[in-house]
Amino acid sequence: MKIIQAATLALMLSAGGAAAQDYSFKFQSSDPAGNPNFEFQKGWTELVAEKSGGKVQIELLPVGSVVEYNETLDAVAAGILDGQICDSSYWAGKDPAFGLISNPVGAWSDPEQMIDFVENGGGKELMQELLGAYGLHFIGVSTPGLEAFVSRVPLDGVDDLKGVKMRSPEGPIANVFAAAGASPVNLPSAEVFTALDKGVVDAADYSVFSVNQAQGMNDIAPNPVYPGFHSLPLVEVSMNAAKWDALPDDIKAMLEETVKEFQQTQLQGNRDADLAAVELAKQNPKITVHDWSPEERAKFRALGVAEWEKIATQSPMSQKVFDTLTAYLNDKGMLQ
Repeated sequence: MKIIQAATLALMLSAGGAAAQDYSFKFQSSDPAGNPNFEFQKGWTELVAEKSGGKVQIELLPVGSVVEYNETLDAVAAGILDGQICDSSYWAGKDPAFGLISNPVGAWSDPEQMIDFVENGGGKELMQELLGAYGLHFIGVSTPGLEAFVSRVPLDGVDDLKGVKMRSPEGPIANVFAAAGASPVNLPSAEVFTALDKGVVDAADYSVFSVNQAQGMNDIAPNPVYPGFHSLPLVEVSMNAAKWDALPDDIKAMLEETVKEFQQTQLQGNRDADLAAVELAKQNPKITVHDWSPEERAKFRALGVAEWEKIATQSPMSQKVFDTLTAYLNDKGMLQ
């Protein structure tokens, strides 16, 4: 009798444990462990566990844990991973529209502008259509923030870019800087500091201000532009569409709400880090922080539009992204 009671009790405890964790997912990030943005993402998974009372558990893996950073979309589609947190431009090889929506060069002067476009200006519908074609569901958006610009020479507007040798990745960003009269040079990130220090390049597209400051970039290139004007990546939180569809509505709503909380926490955390780094930089009399006027930002954005137009011709979805993006910017008075 005691054996039967013990077995029954064990069964009840087992059932209770299963009920407490009804959903378990494995997501992979495009950031390495220890990176501040990875820590913000881990905070999201902890918030999900808290808000769901332990009913939903998400294991977040750092970049490269299961597949390479540019393979997670296929892995999520195949069910090898349940979800991903990554820069959507990684999928530009599948459809150029991903590159255009994830980082339209020169479009944004503040992270809130991009987020408003996604959440209220048609962006999330575009992301869902793009990801849906590959079997994924778009849950929400975040971003590490607007990248600053590192420069040895003073830059107060578009005209100052003429003749500037600058490190830039190949592709749309390099094309827009070339249109402004700069001379883009493709260098790996590991070589940027030395190239700036030795004068091989005059300026660099590198990272956010706090990272640039921490790595000593502003000491050797003492004319940073902040806030930046050229690059702000859209980071998607997405998961396998079939697994999303199987979730009850309250869990779906909770995931969307917690992604929004994660977004705001990441934005504020990185913004605070950048502002603290700016104050630190200003204490150095050799460093001058340059802030472009709205007029100069609009000039650079106009150069970007010409590049966006080229991308728009490359696929039907690229044209759809271009039309929606430019309509939003025109409505906000952000295009000249």
